[in-house]
Amino acid sequence: MVRIIGGGLAGCEAAWQAARLGQDVTLYEMRPVQATLVHKTDHLAELVCSNSFRGDKLDNAVGLIKEEMRRLDSVVMAAAEVARVPAGAALAVDREVFSREVAARLATEPHITVCREEVTSVPPPSAPGDAVIIATGPLTSDALSQAIQAFVGDEHLSFYDAISPIVLAESIDLDKVFRQSRWGRSLRRDTAGAGAARTDAAPVAAEGPACGVDDGQGDYLNCPMTKADYDAFYDALVAAESATIHDFDTATFFEGCLPIEVMAHRGRDTLRFGPMKPVGLEDPRAGRRPYAVVQLRQDTLAGDHFSLVGFQTQLKWSEQARVLRLIPGLERAEFVRFGMVHRNTFINGPKVLRPTWQTKGRDDLFFAGQISGVEGYVESAASGLIAGRNAARVAQGLAPLAPPRTTAIGALAYYVSHADPAHYQPSNITFGIMPPLGDPPRDKALRKQALADRALTDLAAWMR
Repeated sequence: MVRIIGGGLAGCEAAWQAARLGQDVTLYEMRPVQATLVHKTDHLAELVCSNSFRGDKLDNAVGLIKEEMRRLDSVVMAAAEVARVPAGAALAVDREVFSREVAARLATEPHITVCREEVTSVPPPSAPGDAVIIATGPLTSDALSQAIQAFVGDEHLSFYDAISPIVLAESIDLDKVFRQSRWGRSLRRDTAGAGAARTDAAPVAAEGPACGVDDGQGDYLNCPMTKADYDAFYDALVAAESATIHDFDTATFFEGCLPIEVMAHRGRDTLRFGPMKPVGLEDPRAGRRPYAVVQLRQDTLAGDHFSLVGFQTQLKWSEQARVLRLIPGLERAEFVRFGMVHRNTFINGPKVLRPTWQTKGRDDLFFAGQISGVEGYVESAASGLIAGRNAARVAQGLAPLAPPRTTAIGALAYYVSHADPAHYQPSNITFGIMPPLGDPPRDKALRKQALADRALTDLAAWMR
């Protein structure tokens, strides 16, 4: 028996993997019995922040780890293909469709039982044939959080995370925005090829990389700004009132998800070199690159909701409405969801975990997901994938296996278990944490391709 605590991306992926290896799984999810500050539903695999899984090509590490997960029969990647929405060279999904698809696939697996109750303690050492995975995410309940702290014998680490607003599509002024993907890169499913959505749950190891095709169509709505527009927006943003959060003066934010007002206070042009950068875009009406741009990404398959890309914020809701309506095209925007801030808690992975996602103190206990010290939807699911496979192996009396460090999924596990514990911070997957090539090509693009080729070759050998 494998018991998994937490029905997010990591927990669902772990449950799927263990069950596919023939293990009975009980998946515990505390919602709706116990709510959190940011979840809106009691659905499994609910996406509470962005709807983006980031890049989906092999020229970046997150695209590579997705392809590795597809070849390892990932339920999260399979569901994401079904729920895909246009998002340039990225993989973004309709949140509702994605969550339903994950739940539907888990429901087809007879070895999985979902139990709606809160687990408030770290389960004691299991009997032979049992394993436990804690995948409760950054919003772990207070009771379980305290129990985990007692188990790891250390203070939890934490940072603050922020969520972007979402607007109603019909409230966007289409006369002022233009549709375009940066550098003309559009990634859509090739319905005749490897990028097509799959409705079955079969592994894709025999197929080519399922990373979509470029078709030249623009996937983002772009709100162009002149210098005067940007200056007015910037001045209003830095003067706006933020929502109060406990111990804000000492708050730490994940650098990859900074609130726009925090970035703005770093300098007047910081946003123009960040989420509002205009490079790779040309306003067809003006015939030139805008001074700054706010991009809107489709959030649902129906196209009725759009999220503001990179616009995480902790401003008071009234201030968000006032400031964001200064953006050209959003003067009459209706907000489906305002941005907000929440605290993310995680353990110090290098002190606690092995590359198999097992704890150093107990062979039968695993951590996975953001609470394990990774950052990002994909990385969370990837940790759950390996934890689920290894929990099944432990339950079967077999030795757990760590993927090769030369793979993205293996490099992530190695980083979490071997980084400097004195300065540990969660990380997204990057090529920088993978071992370098022995004789790397000088060309950057060729070097990335060589890293990806090596990873997929080594993964195939590991899977045999």
